[in-house]
Amino acid sequence: MPNRFEGKQALVLGVANRRSIAWAIAERLAAEGAQLAFTYQGERIEKNVRDLAATVDTKLVTPCDVRSDDDLDRVFAEAADAFGGGLDVLVHSVAFAAAEDLEGRFTDTPRDRFWMAVDISAYSLVACARRAEPLMEARGGGSIVTMTYLGGVRAVPHYNVMGVAKATLDASMRYLAWDLGQKEIRINAISAGPVRTLAARSIAGFTTMEEMFEQRAPLHRAIDATDCGAAAAYLLSDDARNVSGTTLYVDAGYHAMGM
Repeated sequence: MPNRFEGKQALVLGVANRRSIAWAIAERLAAEGAQLAFTYQGERIEKNVRDLAATVDTKLVTPCDVRSDDDLDRVFAEAADAFGGGLDVLVHSVAFAAAEDLEGRFTDTPRDRFWMAVDISAYSLVACARRAEPLMEARGGGSIVTMTYLGGVRAVPHYNVMGVAKATLDASMRYLAWDLGQKEIRINAISAGPVRTLAARSIAGFTTMEEMFEQRAPLHRAIDATDCGAAAAYLLSDDARNVSGTTLYVDAGYHAMGM
């Protein structure tokens, strides 16, 4: 495997356990030479993240609440200290909506939980990119990848407010690409098919979604987190040096189908 990330420094947000897409990306970056820093959300998953981080070249493991500007300031300051003032790679794999809003009608989403989903799942990318910008500029540029889903482009039953949040994320990614490109910072998104992660299990009808996916995707097969890890490694590497503002679909071709 090529060492495309030898000497590179990466901050990874969103690891919950070994099934996380963020972890698959982190593993791939580490295998290709990257030094890593991780954040975790809450004490409940801290041990999982620390145990996984111990298996790769890790410089920092720290808590992070992406809804808190003070917390984000602290996290990026700690990352700068751990990495000697710079950052090459940012992996944003953060999303959340209340479970009850992924079961009923989108129409019934209350205002406070609507904005919570958008804040955590979309605005957090903007907030993180703003703090990553000077650290990446110090390294002569950098690359960011975020995780999206087809539910931000089309209506997917039960995805509801998370689909609206993903649509906001998608548009934010494109506007960030314009702003950050002047400093040689690229940003792209991966739109994955159904992957059995901790977050996916909260979506009503997820097993039905998996079955339909395999039936209708042109390649007629499921994907897993390692497929996303490979795609992210490409987007984050210099192999994709002229790719920015793009959504890469890792879904066995499902997005191309009309029904």
